[in-house]
Amino acid sequence: MPNADTVISIVRYRPDHAAAWRSLNEDWLIAGGYLLEAKDQLVLGDPQGVILDRGGHVFIAERNGDPVGCCSLMAMADGGFEVGKMAVTEGARGLNLGWRLLEACEAAARAAGAPRLYLETNAAQTHAIALYRRFGFLALPPQPTPYARCNVWMAKPL
Repeated sequence: MPNADTVISIVRYRPDHAAAWRSLNEDWLIAGGYLLEAKDQLVLGDPQGVILDRGGHVFIAERNGDPVGCCSLMAMADGGFEVGKMAVTEGARGLNLGWRLLEACEAAARAAGAPRLYLETNAAQTHAIALYRRFGFLALPPQPTPYARCNVWMAKPL
């Protein structure tokens, strides 16, 4: 648990978050035994061009000003948003950051009038899937995906 001097905040991505954005995501992908795929490289290497400039959002969880988590919200052709690249450092787990990042994503999607949130993940990500279910995501049948690792699809109507 954070002590009384710990300040946790969810902030919008800034250019000075670039290194943390990349390392937070590379760390969980590599730890999970996943390859860095072509779409990963694009999203991690250019969040401004690939996410933000296309109407999406990137949120960073900070503890006392240090990035300890992240999540992206990528605009989809149907007006919905794809939740992606969620990561929280091991030392910041248990601080409810995943939930808070999802709340930021949902608020941004609702403000844009989006009909749904969508995500793709892997069945081995049991803690993440449990979080998504608690947050109101429902299972979908398989969808087209650029990720070889993806075998779980979920959406939350807004």
